[in-house]
Amino acid sequence: MAPLGGAPRLVLLFSGKRKSGKDFVTEALQSRLGADVCAVLRLSGPLKEQYAQIVEGISQPIWLVSDTRRVSDIQWFREAYGAVTQTVRVVALEQSRQQRGWVFTPGVDDAESECGLDNFGDFDWVIENHGVEQRLEEQLENLIEFIRSRL
Repeated sequence: MAPLGGAPRLVLLFSGKRKSGKDFVTEALQSRLGADVCAVLRLSGPLKEQYAQIVEGISQPIWLVSDTRRVSDIQWFREAYGAVTQTVRVVALEQSRQQRGWVFTPGVDDAESECGLDNFGDFDWVIENHGVEQRLEEQLENLIEFIRSRL
């Protein structure tokens, strides 16, 4: 199934544990790059029909998929968009996640939707979001520089 909408110049697939800061990072990137350049997309499930609906009518050249959860998600985007697809893992220490309100929940934190990419290991980017603002800022600047080079 061919995706609908304009072909993106860059698709960044963000993944990470609950309260690691995926939404925070994608929103920070969008606010700096501009909503006219950068679309934030959220996956609601693993079905390819949903992927096709998600990409329909998106005009921005940069797509940030904020909640990639499974290897099959990455595979689908790589098959659909090839070399413009990049994976970004947002990591945070358990202590940092707890400070943001995370509490281990059986059936959620040990489910495939939360652990499906734990052993993926081959991420193009890793963003450390342990609560050190300066370190996060440096990493965001590197990623923004890369994104701008693709525009």
